[in-house]
Amino acid sequence: MRVVVVGQGYVGLPLAIRAAEVGHEVIGYDVDATRVKSLAAGVSYVEDVAADRIVAAMDKGTYRPSDAARDCGGFDVAVVTVPTPLRDGVPDLRYIEESARTLARYLRPGATVVLESTTYPGTTQELFARLLEDGSGLTAGPDFHLGYSPERIDPGNPVWGFQQTPKIVSGIDAASLKAVQDFYGGLVDTTVPVASPKEAELAKLLENTFRHVNIALVNEIAMFARHLDIDVWQAIDAASSKPFGFMKFTPGPGVGGHCLPIDPSYLSWRVERELGQSFRFVELANDINGHMPEYVTRRVTDAFNRRRRAVNGSKVLLLGLAYKKNTGDARESPSLRVSQLLLDMGAKVRAADPHVVETAAVDPRLVRVELTRKELAAADVVVLLTDHDAFDYDLVMQHAPFVLDCRRRLSGPTVEVL
Repeated sequence: MRVVVVGQGYVGLPLAIRAAEVGHEVIGYDVDATRVKSLAAGVSYVEDVAADRIVAAMDKGTYRPSDAARDCGGFDVAVVTVPTPLRDGVPDLRYIEESARTLARYLRPGATVVLESTTYPGTTQELFARLLEDGSGLTAGPDFHLGYSPERIDPGNPVWGFQQTPKIVSGIDAASLKAVQDFYGGLVDTTVPVASPKEAELAKLLENTFRHVNIALVNEIAMFARHLDIDVWQAIDAASSKPFGFMKFTPGPGVGGHCLPIDPSYLSWRVERELGQSFRFVELANDINGHMPEYVTRRVTDAFNRRRRAVNGSKVLLLGLAYKKNTGDARESPSLRVSQLLLDMGAKVRAADPHVVETAAVDPRLVRVELTRKELAAADVVVLLTDHDAFDYDLVMQHAPFVLDCRRRLSGPTVEVL
């Protein structure tokens, strides 16, 4: 089939390349001309998609990146994988809307359109369908198939990649569900059908809200445990020995990526708007996780105070800018907030991260460096924010004068754990 994947980021690119590899004719459409140019040159900016896979698909003629809307014409299946950010706490669906208007111009009877972008329940049927219908003159259901299938990409996961992760699928009617399930059934090992797009939309938000709330729980416990002189990490390990009724979550400098800082707020917004009620768990988790960078900064300040030093003018080396280990994704990363806070306090901040390439969100005052013996020895404090496997942790323990470890990766007399 001719397949159009709108958006070639961390979600769209793995989907597009997988579809090309199974034999579909795929257009990877993205409005970012720079991104398209990189893809056309065989450059991958997504760790889960090796550059040679992109090159092989282009050489085979089954994948072509494009920033020209006209290349979307003639599609049998179109999948939308665009960002859904928050603007002042309100869902911003402009990219979904723009995608729907673009696809509507090329929508033909019998085609299938699937939304993958994370959003609040009701978006597919109340907003997305209407824009497709208005722009095409066709009716969802009788004229074309429409469904929702939430993305479940876990960047850097060596076990659960796109193909191995069960795919939730839905359609606005039985024919749409079949079309959506047939398409994804050829791409992944397992599909999980649900009754309608609303259930699929809620499932995605439930998954991320579950993680968000539990991370907030252990983050707050970690802060209390320190004041109570309790090793929270040992307590978590001990609790994890229970073979039932407990799932391990660990503290950290905050949450990042598109999922946890944003997605639960979509559900909270929908509940408040439609029901007039507050989603207290999400609001509390937002408050706790959102303030973890400030807590990390206070711990750095406390460490300087114990040494009768000021943060202003001191040298701080941050290890890790990505929100998650072994990835280059710095979207909403708490590391960026930590760096900004320390820079505002007058610290001379340098950062090492072998994975993060895109620097649009990085404070221009931040100096990027390699992790070397010289950089470690020159720092007054080293803060481990993202525990990439690529870091030489023996080197850190040997040469860093003091380390605040936010990921429990290090040990020794000069190491203090979050």
